[in-house]
Amino acid sequence: MTQSERGSAASLDDTNQSPLRRQWQERALDAATRTLLDDDRRYFLSQSLSTPCLNGVRAASGIYIEDLAGRRFMDFHGNSVHHVGYANPRVVAAVKEQLEGLTFSPRRYANAHAVALARALVEIAPPGLEKCLFAPSGNDAVEIALRLARGVTGRYKTVGLEGAFHGAGIAAASVGGEALFRGRSAGPLLPGTSHVPPPACYRCPYGRRQDGCCMESLRSIREILEREGDVAAVIATPVSAAEFIPPPGFWQAVREACDASGTLLIFDEVQTGLGKTGRMFACDHDGVAPDILVLGKALGGGVLPLAAVLARTGLDMLGDDAIGHFTHEKNPILAAAGMATIDVVRDEGLVDRARALGDIALALGRELAAKHARIGDVRGLGLQMAIDLVEDRETRAAAAQAAERVFYMALDRGLSLKISAGSVLSLSPPLIIREDELKRAFDILDDCLSADESGSVAD
Repeated sequence: MTQSERGSAASLDDTNQSPLRRQWQERALDAATRTLLDDDRRYFLSQSLSTPCLNGVRAASGIYIEDLAGRRFMDFHGNSVHHVGYANPRVVAAVKEQLEGLTFSPRRYANAHAVALARALVEIAPPGLEKCLFAPSGNDAVEIALRLARGVTGRYKTVGLEGAFHGAGIAAASVGGEALFRGRSAGPLLPGTSHVPPPACYRCPYGRRQDGCCMESLRSIREILEREGDVAAVIATPVSAAEFIPPPGFWQAVREACDASGTLLIFDEVQTGLGKTGRMFACDHDGVAPDILVLGKALGGGVLPLAAVLARTGLDMLGDDAIGHFTHEKNPILAAAGMATIDVVRDEGLVDRARALGDIALALGRELAAKHARIGDVRGLGLQMAIDLVEDRETRAAAAQAAERVFYMALDRGLSLKISAGSVLSLSPPLIIREDELKRAFDILDDCLSADESGSVAD
C-alpha cells in the first residue's frame, strides 16, 4: 500500500458526509436534534470530522454521553480526553475551588498551582524529563517541541511516520503523515519533513508477513538519519493500536539511531499518556525515554483544554527565545484540573486498571475473531484497542463499508466508537470503566457483526 493509499484510507475515518450517516440520522434523530444540527451548521465553518455533526449531546458523565432524546452511549472514543471519565467529581471540585481563588496569572508571574502541576508531571515522567511548558492544546505542544528541537540542534529536518496525526496546524500537519490534514488548506507545508511507513505488522507496508517485518521501518529511519546527517528530530506516537503496536526493542533501536546522529527523539503521547496503554506513558513499555514528550487531551480531565511539553534539562538553552508564549501558559484553573487528573490516575490505580482490563479486552476481542470471519486482527495495549475488519482474511482487504455499518449499528445499541484507517474499529474507553461495562461493549459488537453478516442493519 502506498503512502497516498494509506492516507486515503485514513481520511475515511468517521466521515461526516457519507450516505450511511445521512440514512442513520433520518432514522434516529428527533426534531429537536435536527434543529440543533441545523443551527450548528449555520454558525460553524464546515470541516471534515466535525460540522456537519453526527448528533447532539446534552450530558456527559462517567463513561456515558447522552443525546437530546435521552439515549445514553458508552463512549469508546471521547477524543481521548476522558481517561478519568466525564465530569469526574474530583476534577470538577478542584476547578470549582480554584474559581473561588486565583483565577488568572500573567505568564510573567509564578503561581503555586502551575508549579505544583509541573512538579507532578516531572515526578511521573520518564527519566530525565525535568523541564516543562504548558500549552492550550496538543497541537500547540507539538509546535513547542518542534521549536525546541530546531533551536537546540540548529537543524530543521524531521522524520515521522506515514499516516500519523500530531495536530491540525500547519507545523503539526507537516511532520504528521495523515493525508486528511495535509490538504489544500495546509500547503505549502514545512520543508525537510520525511516520512517512513509505520511498524504495522498486520498490514505491513512493505508487503511482508513474517516475524520481524516491523523492523523495516527502523531500517528506513536509520537510512534517512544517516543519509541526511542533519535531522533535528524523529517524532512519533509510540503506539497506535489502530495501525501498529511495535515489537519489543523497536523504540530502543530508534533511540540508539537518534543518539548516533545527534537527532532528538520526540514522543507524542497526547492520546496514549496518563495510563491509557497500561503504563503511565506508552514509551514505558519499551523502557525508552525521549528527549521531548508531549501530553494533552486527558491532562485537562475532560473538563478544560490543557497540554504540556516535558523535556530533558539539557535542552533548556533557549532562554533568549520565545518558544511557547501562551496567554494562559500558567493559568491556575487549568493547573487545578491537571493536578486533580493526575491525582485521580495515581490514587485510584487507573494505570494498573487499564493494564488488567486491557488483557480482558484482548481476550474478548479474540473470542469475537474466532466467531466472526470479518475480523482480520485484534490488537491492543491497555485500553487502546483495535478490531481490524477485512473482506477476506487471506488478502486482508479492508472492509470499510462493513466497518461503517457496524459503527451505526453500535450507536443504535448504545456504543459510540471510532473508525480508523478506513476499516478499523478503534476502542478507547475511559480508564474508570467497569469490567461488566467492558464486556457489554463487546457483546454489542458481537451483536452488530452478527447482524451485518445476516444483512440486518437495525433492530
